[in-house]
Amino acid sequence: MPLTLVPIDDPSDPRLDPYRAVRERDLVGRAGLFVAEGEVVLRMLAASRRFAAVSALIVDKRRDKLADLLAALDPDVPVYLVPQAVIDTVAGFEIHRGILALGRRPEPVPADALLAGLPARALVVAAVGIANHDNMGGIFRNAAAFGAAAVLLDPTSCDPLYRKAIRVSVGGVLAMPFARLAAEDDLPDLLARHGFTAFALSPQGSTRLADLARPPRAAVILGAEGPGLPAALLARTHTVRIPMAAGFDSLNVATTSGIVLHRLAEADGLPVS
Repeated sequence: MPLTLVPIDDPSDPRLDPYRAVRERDLVGRAGLFVAEGEVVLRMLAASRRFAAVSALIVDKRRDKLADLLAALDPDVPVYLVPQAVIDTVAGFEIHRGILALGRRPEPVPADALLAGLPARALVVAAVGIANHDNMGGIFRNAAAFGAAAVLLDPTSCDPLYRKAIRVSVGGVLAMPFARLAAEDDLPDLLARHGFTAFALSPQGSTRLADLARPPRAAVILGAEGPGLPAALLARTHTVRIPMAAGFDSLNVATTSGIVLHRLAEADGLPVS
């Protein structure tokens, strides 16, 4: 079936309303939708089995170069073709990549069900109190790059489907199964019930990362920069540290996730190149 290409020259066209004031609406939500920005992210959305594209907004001059990508979208998904000035006006800032799309959020998967469906040998990441969208995106990017099976989010962590988090993850959020814990879920207990050994990262961790033995089911728990993980959670998990130069004891949490996941991926035999 042919693509649904819709040329639009008027920035006030009501069909563009879902894309208006992108940054402001990022903060208040989009009633079950999210914004994908950039070519790589849109390719991930088009290939996703979990997320469905609703529409795309493309600078008309990019149409030919994106022909294969647009062909990967469902024919029922409208692709609005606009001049650069129109997409900038509608979004409220310059869209240098010239590509926006709307995706639909799926029904949330309970954390218990997600863990129950993972293979006998699996690596998961748990984010506790991660409020920065750049860090969230970086964690998802590393989780996807190093073969993690899933990401768990505590109730206080930020939304991974926020536009900036998706962009920083290079679409990793759209490729990585994830679930948010309910308020009543107890993370260490949940992981233990499903046979996961929980490794909590802390500058004061009892085990050096280099000495860590990889169990069949491993969970890496990451906390917010500054406060780190709660003492009560650290007391119930295996704590791990990354040794650093004297006088310096902390890393960006996304950087930490990359180092730890790389170490565990190599231990699991994943060909990291």
